Formats: sequence, structure tokens, C-alpha cells
Amino acid sequence: MVQERPVRVERRLAAILAADVVGYSRLMHLNEEATHAKLTTLLTDGITHAISEHGGRIVKNTGDGFLAEFPSAVEAVRAAVQFQTRIRELTVADAADGRIAFRVGINVGDVIVEPHDVFGDGVNIAARLESIAEPGGICISSSAYDHVRGKVGVEFADLGVQNLKNIALSVRAYAVVQDGLSSAPGPSRAKLDLPSPPRLSIVVLPFANLSGDPEQDHFADGVTDSLTTDLSRISGSFVIGRHTAFTYKGKSVDLKKVGRELNVRYVLEGSVQRSGKRLRLNVQLIDSETENHLWAERFDKPIADLFDMQDEIVARLANALNAQMIAAEARRAERSVNPDAMDLNFQGYAWSYRGVEHMSEARSFFERALAIDHGSVGALVGLALVDLTIGASLLADNRVAYLSAAEANAIKALSLAPDHAVAHRILGGAYIFTNRPAQGIAECERALEIDRNLVGAHSAIGIAKFFMGRGAETEGHIVEALRLSPRDIFAHRWMHIAGMAKILIGADTEAVAWLRRSIEANRNFPAAHFWLAAALGLLGERDEARSAAKVGLKLDPGFTISRLLVSEASNNPTYLAERERVCEGMRLAGVPEG
Repeated sequence: MVQERPVRVERRLAAILAADVVGYSRLMHLNEEATHAKLTTLLTDGITHAISEHGGRIVKNTGDGFLAEFPSAVEAVRAAVQFQTRIRELTVADAADGRIAFRVGINVGDVIVEPHDVFGDGVNIAARLESIAEPGGICISSSAYDHVRGKVGVEFADLGVQNLKNIALSVRAYAVVQDGLSSAPGPSRAKLDLPSPPRLSIVVLPFANLSGDPEQDHFADGVTDSLTTDLSRISGSFVIGRHTAFTYKGKSVDLKKVGRELNVRYVLEGSVQRSGKRLRLNVQLIDSETENHLWAERFDKPIADLFDMQDEIVARLANALNAQMIAAEARRAERSVNPDAMDLNFQGYAWSYRGVEHMSEARSFFERALAIDHGSVGALVGLALVDLTIGASLLADNRVAYLSAAEANAIKALSLAPDHAVAHRILGGAYIFTNRPAQGIAECERALEIDRNLVGAHSAIGIAKFFMGRGAETEGHIVEALRLSPRDIFAHRWMHIAGMAKILIGADTEAVAWLRRSIEANRNFPAAHFWLAAALGLLGERDEARSAAKVGLKLDPGFTISRLLVSEASNNPTYLAERERVCEGMRLAGVPEG
């Protein structure tokens, strides 16, 4: 008799996430149809997307919860944090007795796998951890904690060893206590600090209409709505939805209370006032924990097309707020005893926003972040930004090596986050400065599809047109960048680019105007002085040209015309022919030949 071979059971190591609705039976008893409809909406709008985005799959729905499997504990925790935060936003305005909340448990273990289910102790432990989590919270096992520690941008409280129901061996458990997700069980709650709001979390309160003109309500609401949408495009941001924000419209609010209710770090409030043919808009960014004013801005503009005005104001605010919130997060991170990768990234970006001379400090923070989390997209993009900024200077030593490193890190970041707008923009810049301008423009246009306010993409397209021998088109892109971010730390470089393009097409007087603006914005930028010297030389203003050249040489004593020629980033015939005018102007200004 032939003995049958046993059927092989498929097993694999997986991160298991178990989630359950708190008080589901009570909620169904109160209102079956409303509870079912709300739960379906939350699964669709808050949960399913987060799980798939982080590489997971829902194995089965259990009526009042679900079971999901992930190939990575890091991605399981990130998905849980994302959907718990989203559910909080979607339900914050609901009555307390009818509000839906989930408990979540996560464990890493060896499980038995079937097409529509998973089995084993690994699953059972996740389910038991879910049962001890607080409403809206997350509990994870020590096996999961070992994988995610320092990699997910949240903090954990050690709950000690837990004896879980029907689990033979005790399990050490940890609770997420940051990003508004406090998941410790009741007895341990007193040991924990109050949960911290998510980083880069903000609510845009409805702008007040101070005009006494009901027609201005539409403009004020439009600014509020558009700004909420645009801020949500900032990588890593958490922005309270407009419907929740508008519940505060027309009310006198306590900003600390708003921060606690919505669990956000920042509140943006503003007002709109019309006087005659002018419109004034005031905005303030406030730390909700301290009520300190972090930043304020005023727009005072003649009334023209209200829609265009709204678009411009929102774009400027979104750009400014991005930098301001990152700077605030960097200040918080400086006080952290044990900074994680996200803390270090914030500090790196804050240094990069201070200018080219601070790129070495920025690099050190991004490298430290990458050492903690090898898959940190923020750190990869940060390093690419540093290398592109240095390599984009046509006078930098080893610029090809810097640009190659920028390209490699941008591509790696995009492999992890394909829709990262800044990574596309940096990759575009690397292409542009390595004689691939058409590819660079395509990447920058992709970046603008994702984030229309990404001013660096506009300026980069202008540079690409310059290198393609289409300098007449450059100015328009630079003007757009300056319109969106007139006080940008790199504005002097954009003005310099416009001036360079003007010289190439023979518009020397306009070139002088642009280059003087560049120098006014940053007098220590040597390239602007050299190109100003060229423009003045071509105009016959020899004394002024020589004075400009002397200032440039004082800032960069090693500059020569031959050094400029060997460092160029384009072999376009039109560009190379036009470039001879620059060399001629520099010679007239007394710039050394080589």
C-alpha cells in the first residue's frame, strides 16, 4: 500500500494587524443602519487605502473588525497610525455616544496561510493585544517593537509583560503614545504622558470676514478651503479636513482647546477685509500648545480677479507655511534626548533652508537619519537636495560627483515613494545640470502635477530652457517662481538665472536689472557679480563692469573665464554660440582668462 504524502502547509513570517470596533454591539443596538453606513465609510475612506498604501492586504472582515497581513512590521505600524489618525479626523464631529473608534493590535510571527485567512499563535497574539488597547489606540508585541523601534516616527510606552487570554506564554507589550494615538490599557494609563499631536499637524480655521460685506464670505471661505487642500500636499503633513474646520466658523475659540480637541500642533487663523478697491488679508500661525505666535503675514492688494488673487495668496501661504512648520518641528527636535529619523530630517531641512553655506550641517542630519532608518524617504530626498544644491553651482569642484549622488538618491526615494513631488523636482534638476534638459523638464512637470506650489520646479524649468538655447522663455518661469515665493532663500539664484538668459539673447539692459536684483537679495553670491560685469561690459559701462568683476573676485578669487567654460552643463549649439557674448563681456570687464 502506497502511503500518501502529507499535504504541505504553507507558512510564512508576517506582521499581523487585528482591529476591532469599540462597543460595536452597543452602537448597532442604538442605530443599526447609521452604524453600518458609518463603518463602511470609514473602511473605504480611512482604512483600505492606508493598508494597501503600505503593502498590506485585508485577509478577512469580521463584521465588527478586520484582520490584515503585512510583509513588514514597520509598514503595519505606519498603516495603523495613518488610518487611526484619519478615523479620528472623520469622526471628531460625531456625538460621543455614537462615535466609532478602533482598537488595534500588531504582532510579528510565523503563521499558517490560506487564500482567505491566516491562523496560528501569531494571529491570536495580535487579536489579544487589540483587546487591551485603548479606543483609538495601538498595542504591539515585543517581536514587532524590535523591528519598528526608531523607524516609524512615533513613541512607545513599555506596558511590561502581559498575560493574555488563552496565550500560554506571557507577552511584553508596547503602546503607541505619540501622534494622537494613546493605546495603553486602562491600568497603565496613569504612567503615561498625555499623547502628543502628530508632527506637522494643523487646522486652518475659517478666515474671518471683517468687511461687513457678505459677498466677501465666499472669498474668505475659498481661501480657507484651498489652503487646507494645498497644505495637505506637504509631505508628512496632517491637515484637519475642511468640514471639521468649518464647525468653528463664526465662533470665538480658545486656540489651546481647539488644539486639544483636534489633536494638532498648529492653528492657522486669518481675516479678510475689503476697503474700497483694496483687499487686506492677515494670517497668523500659532502653536496650539503655548498659543505663541510663530509667524504672521499680511497681503494688501488691489482688487482685480478675486479667483486669481485667491490662487496667488494660497500658493504663497502654502510655501511659507511649509518652511515655517518645518522650522518649528526642528526646534522641537533639538530638545529631544533621543531623536528619531523624522526629528533629524526636520533639522536637516531647517538647515538646508538657510542657504548653500549650511548644506554641510544639513547633510550631517540626513546621514544620521538614514543610519537609523535605511528606508527613510525624507533623508534620501534631503541628501539629494544637498548634493543638487552644491552641484548646481557651475563653479563647484567635483560637481559631476555631487549631481550623480543627487540623481541616485532621488531615484531611490522615488522607488519607495513614486509620487514624492520634491524627489521628482530634484531628479529633474540633476538631469538638467548633466545635459539632459528635456528629461529634466519632464520630471519637473511631473512634480508640479503632484504639487502645483513647488516653486523650485518652475525655476528649474527656466534653467533648462536657458541650457537648451531658449533663453527668451526663461524669464516667464522665473517670474512664476518669484510670484509664488518672493522671499525664497534661493530667490537670488532665480534672479541670476533670468539675468544670465537675458545676456544670451542680447537683452543686456534687462540683464543688468535682473542681476542687480540678485545682488540686492544676496551680496555674497559671486556668480551674479561676474555676470553683471559681463552685461555692463557689453553695454560699454567699463568702469562699472570692472568694479563688479573686482567684487566677484574678492568673493571667489579663483574664478576665471576658462573655469566657467569647462564647467558648463550644456552642449546645445545655440547655447554655446550665445555663450560667447558672456565671455566677451567678462573680458571687457577684466575678468582673468585662465
